[in-house]
Amino acid sequence: MNFTLFSDSEARTFLLGELLGSVMRGGLTLLLEGELGTGKTLFVRGLGSALGVRHVRSPSFTLVNEYRTRRLTLVHADLYRLDPDGVDDLGLEDFLNDDELLLVVEWPDRWRDALAFEALHLCLRARSEEVREIEGSARGERVERIARDFLDVVRRECPEALREVRG
Repeated sequence: MNFTLFSDSEARTFLLGELLGSVMRGGLTLLLEGELGTGKTLFVRGLGSALGVRHVRSPSFTLVNEYRTRRLTLVHADLYRLDPDGVDDLGLEDFLNDDELLLVVEWPDRWRDALAFEALHLCLRARSEEVREIEGSARGERVERIARDFLDVVRRECPEALREVRG
């Protein structure tokens, strides 16, 4: 399943993250791709807000931050400063398929194994100073169900953000 979303402000990008967070479950992986400044961490802040995280910090220097909430643990990794060998040393695969946590990875192109498992993959692209296009793809049956739930919530709460759904 593939889809396209549109955000015309930081507030909408945050809201889309919140809407995704409202339907996310433990044992899933979210891969966030996009150039610097496209809103990846802002999106994660919205997602974290929906889970009850007060402040998501950019993990650019710490590489991995964990936030424990009542629902699950949010594990947020930023691989920007790493090469593939450095990513292997992080042991991110230890976080996969754990029903107690949600793994979110920024810069997944640096992780050799990123395409080897079920994941929701979002690519954020700047179309102007404020406008973002978010291309999404869901890989795996459980992830596709979450993506459908997410798109249903977007249709109800923020229909102007939904551009296209394929598959």
